[in-house]
Amino acid sequence: MLTWNEIRTRAAQFAERWQGATKENAESQTFWNEFLAVYGIDRRRVAAFERKVKGLEKGSGRGRIDLLWPGLFMAEHKSKGRDLDDATRQAIDYVQVLEQHERPQWVAVSDFGQIRLQEVAAGEAFQFPLEDLPRHVERFAFLIGKQLRHQREADPVNVKAAQQMGNLHNLLEDSGYTGHALEVLLVRLLFLLFGDDTGLWDERGLFYDLLADHTRSDGEDTGALLARLFQTLDTPRGARQANLPAHLGAFPYVNGELFRERIDLADFSPKMRQMLLDACTLDWGAVSPAIFGSMFQAVMEETERRNLGAHYTSEANILKALGPLFLDELHAQREAARGSKVKLTQFLDLLPRLRFLDPACGSGNFLLLTFRELRRLELDALLEYLKGQNILDVKSHLRVNVGQFYGIEFDEFPAQIARVAMWLAEHQANIEASQKLGEHVVNLPLGQAAHIRHGDALETDWAEHLNLEADAPGLARLYVVGNPPFVGSYLMEENQKDQVLRLFAGNKEAGVLDYVAAWHLKSAQLMNWLSREYPQIQTATALVSTNSINQGEQVPPLWTELLEN
Repeated sequence: MLTWNEIRTRAAQFAERWQGATKENAESQTFWNEFLAVYGIDRRRVAAFERKVKGLEKGSGRGRIDLLWPGLFMAEHKSKGRDLDDATRQAIDYVQVLEQHERPQWVAVSDFGQIRLQEVAAGEAFQFPLEDLPRHVERFAFLIGKQLRHQREADPVNVKAAQQMGNLHNLLEDSGYTGHALEVLLVRLLFLLFGDDTGLWDERGLFYDLLADHTRSDGEDTGALLARLFQTLDTPRGARQANLPAHLGAFPYVNGELFRERIDLADFSPKMRQMLLDACTLDWGAVSPAIFGSMFQAVMEETERRNLGAHYTSEANILKALGPLFLDELHAQREAARGSKVKLTQFLDLLPRLRFLDPACGSGNFLLLTFRELRRLELDALLEYLKGQNILDVKSHLRVNVGQFYGIEFDEFPAQIARVAMWLAEHQANIEASQKLGEHVVNLPLGQAAHIRHGDALETDWAEHLNLEADAPGLARLYVVGNPPFVGSYLMEENQKDQVLRLFAGNKEAGVLDYVAAWHLKSAQLMNWLSREYPQIQTATALVSTNSINQGEQVPPLWTELLEN
């Protein structure tokens, strides 16, 4: 039997193949033949086309069912843009005049662009675009004799997701579960929530099913089950105990880093358990990378946010900094490469030779969006480069990776979030590539990781963190970008003042400089060092104020040449 991820790969190929089809009469039978083949089903063995029915109240009293699998499934098809409400009503009318043993439990209608699935007895319908079929393949689990036990209508609201996790964090903290263990627990749960909705494991909703079916409503055993799950995720399948329960063994091996550390068990109350279940009902697969900054903000005190400079910056405003820094130039290079195999190759070879540093990365929003935009540029170029080719291994063509991204963060919790969030952003990018290239890409066990350092950026050797001594020969460009803390001289703490005075030793104005000036100085020092030691590497920086870009300002990059004046 096919695995769910194999079915998702077939679904992505099916959706791509049928984009643009319009005419019912010419293509509908082929459409449903291939749809059932996505699930490994030979239509000729189970279902028939154009089944005649009579006894209808309207028209001639006769009709033809486009596809009927007696007792299980019926499909009706219309031309592109036709009313699916009418098609659904027509299908239900057909159901009513069939013999009892032939009446299907499920009805699907489609116009090539949309698919609507309705359970006849419940009368509940779910509709989605054809291109989203890989995300919804489990909806048709009944076709292969499986049951979707916990069908969830997911709410994709980003702010709600942040609030759910923030509230759970606060409840755990109030109960006495604090510090490093709490931070590790929260980022692991974040990873599991995304995995549930994005096909990271074979069966979607596996984490929700585990909590709903294998923990008590009073929450007493929730922490212990989570600990066993973390241990399972850290153990390769071949090294697991033979008697491991099936509900844990269904989870894949993730890697030996994210779940390696053993942390204290968390004691859950009934409310905490329910809050985690409620978080599972959100559609985490639809959450923007900007959610991580929002989540970080939701679980920190306002005074801490001011001291650390962790001011939330929207996705649109982050792009105002990324555009003039590098994105505008890369988009221009991509356009210039259209129609030229040589230029496309050069462009695709350039992208993995870029490196990015955010020396005050918080929960990683600047890095996340940079990675996403870089991957989209790569995917757009790949689609042209590989056009007409039979792609056997999508992963080998996707060379932009999270290992190109570096961050430094003072506070441990956002540093933990940034590291995991980059993996999740990579998985989201793989899903996007899967939908375009027709192969479901799952990057497990986790490979390369973003280089996020928990530490003080002003006490860190940036060149050493970037591993430039070893990697510089292969690099083409280095960009420094982010939103470091802006703290006026009269608001700085003593240790912050000492750092500025030491870094600007000999400068008479050092005592009145804003804290952020230290980040600009270290950025300038790094860029000047690179211009001397590795002049082939282009460098630029855009360290921005949240307030300035939130007010609509475009952020010009600071190039090496400007630093000499």
